[in-house]
Parts: sequence; structure tokens; C-alpha cells
Amino acid sequence: MSRGERIFSRGVERGKPFEIEVDGKKIVAYEGETIGAALLAAGRRTLRFTNKLEQPRGLYCGIGLCQECRMTVDGIPNTQACQTLATPGCRIETQKSFKNREA
Repeated sequence: MSRGERIFSRGVERGKPFEIEVDGKKIVAYEGETIGAALLAAGRRTLRFTNKLEQPRGLYCGIGLCQECRMTVDGIPNTQACQTLATPGCRIETQKSFKNREA
């Protein structure tokens, strides 16, 4: 395998491509893909920062248990990127700590 070639580049069928906006930048996502998967495929590893020390956090468990992938999606904070399907035109923001949904 050559450098830069993706492990799953062959034999994987993806849905139709569309764009999503992440912190003001457009990236490609595919139908049926979670936001977390789209971000990983685009090379994005940091999805939020911790409350006190502002340490980076990303996708960890991928099944919704650890809560490390919380992001603001279409204005809704604390949305789990690993459990939320990407939709055409959705707007995603890196979250800086835990946010109260009512604030």
C-alpha cells in the first residue's frame, strides 16, 4: 500500500456525496454517513475541547457511550457526532466545553 492510500479505498460503496459546513469550511460527506465518519475521512480529529484545560477531544468509542464527540450541529449543542447522520448543508461547529442546551 502506497503512502496516502486509504485502507478502505477499494470495495467500499458510498452513498451520494454532498457538502456539509464545519467551522465555516465545506467538506464532503456521503449519504448514510455519520458526521463523525465524515470528519475522520476529511482528516479532522479534534471535535471539541474540555471545560477546564481546553484539551482536544475526538471520536473515541464511536457508539455514543463516551460523549467525547459532542459538537454543535445546526445550533444544537452537545450533539454526538458519532450518532448523528450528516445531512446536506448541515452546519457543524467545534464545541468549546459542555454547553447548556437552554443557554
